[in-house]
Amino acid sequence: MGKAVLYLHGKGGNAREADRYRDLCPGYEVFGLDYHGDTPWDTAAEIAGACAALARTHSGVVLIANSIGAYFAMHALQGENLARALFISPVVDMEKLILRMLAWSHRLEADLERQREIENGYGETLSWTYLQYVRAHPVSWTVPTHILYGENDNLTDLDTIRTFADRCGADLEVMPGGEHWFHTEEQMAFHDGWVRRHLS
Repeated sequence: MGKAVLYLHGKGGNAREADRYRDLCPGYEVFGLDYHGDTPWDTAAEIAGACAALARTHSGVVLIANSIGAYFAMHALQGENLARALFISPVVDMEKLILRMLAWSHRLEADLERQREIENGYGETLSWTYLQYVRAHPVSWTVPTHILYGENDNLTDLDTIRTFADRCGADLEVMPGGEHWFHTEEQMAFHDGWVRRHLS
């Protein structure tokens, strides 16, 4: 049985993004998952099922996850026997992100509790139910993990990502001038080199 990579996209992405990793990950069979839903409770069973199916047919599974995909994966795959994980611009503290988005909208937590949902003006609907779920279900992540982070990530600050990396023993690499969304030629070259170093 060979080794597998399971790729989880970020918001607005899709499983076809996994195609990039086929050349970057020699010796691995690469699979992308188009998970459904936009909450950790909606995506957990699908992500866990995909990982379990690969584990039955491969000698090891590596997770590559981008942004919110990494957050969903950490909820769905806690305790799973993954070989390792590679996280690109991961969302690692959803509570802090929700509160930050509230502040961007000049709203308070009390407003969210009262209204239950608030449109933040950036294409996101902030939810009191989501915030309460996040607080009740903290992430405990023990998989050997490598993190790629852009210096100018506008969703997660450097202190937050460092705190998470220290807590779970993850290796952290920061791209100077990088953004949350790795997309320019320079950023993707940095990304590709990082993946090759950890999976070649």
